[in-house]
Amino acid sequence: MALFNSPIFRAWFALALVVLLTLFFTVSDLGFLAQNWYYPAIMVVGAFVAGLTPEGGGAVAFPVLSVFLSIDREMARDFSLMIQSVGMTSASIYVLTNRANDVKAYRPLVWFIPVAFVGFVIGMATLQAIPVAVIQALFLSLITTFTIAYVASTHRGHRMRLQAGGLADTAMLVAILLVGGACASLFGTGADIVLYTLLVTRFRMDEKVATHMSIMLMAAISILGYAYRAGVDGDITHYQVQTWLSAAPVVLFMAPFGVYVLSQMKTEWMLRGIVVLNLAQFAYFNLNNPTWLKFGCSVVFAGILFAVFWATLAHITRRTAREAAAAQASS
Repeated sequence: MALFNSPIFRAWFALALVVLLTLFFTVSDLGFLAQNWYYPAIMVVGAFVAGLTPEGGGAVAFPVLSVFLSIDREMARDFSLMIQSVGMTSASIYVLTNRANDVKAYRPLVWFIPVAFVGFVIGMATLQAIPVAVIQALFLSLITTFTIAYVASTHRGHRMRLQAGGLADTAMLVAILLVGGACASLFGTGADIVLYTLLVTRFRMDEKVATHMSIMLMAAISILGYAYRAGVDGDITHYQVQTWLSAAPVVLFMAPFGVYVLSQMKTEWMLRGIVVLNLAQFAYFNLNNPTWLKFGCSVVFAGILFAVFWATLAHITRRTAREAAAAQASS
């Protein structure tokens, strides 16, 4: 299979699989797996989405666990971080060892990652008291409006490397990375989505390169966030470790498999499928035990975020068209 062409990726996959299975049978067992089967089942889809799109596996795991299964919001967030620390790292290694990719294009991540992690730490210190329903509404509004606006837009980036210059570009990147890190402190994901949006709009980067960068950013924030929750907060329980190890072998394969599929196909139909998935989650959230707080937050967040995404993409589309027309007229 072409997914395993790289000897480095093959070695990583084999070593990680052995380590994860050893840890699983050390701290857990098949009985626990049978009772908690929904964790690996969720991540079959979640990890594939994480590799194929700019949405992390938490974009599936967080709402399914928090909204559908009514699992504690913090546990859902921690699971998203823990599972992405394996799946998105695996996808990142596949990207970096794939000879078809320009590794130099990912150099900005050297400073993207620490800035986003500062945002994560700030979010952990200041945002955790927000009501759960508000956090859920914000997250579902974010992923739903983003995918709708992106699929409906005709804009697709074309630059293979980040071309940022001047104080304004740097300030915008820093602000977005801080916001993305804060999102990850609430949902366990989100930094990838906001970075991707900025890269393909403001900086007009190729969507696949931007997806790769968002995957690697979220992989790093997931590892650092997991370490922060375990080492600084000390709140990771034995049960959470067991759920992580139950699903980790699944994401180890499915996330890089999603990246591989992305490299082989046009993604429009898959993006439309994700729109349907996100709309279904958004509708379920508001129809299941409806409250005015949930409905009001959903309407306000969705309206604002969709307007921002749509206006930004529309502006970039018009500017790209003008530049193309000017280039054609001068030739």
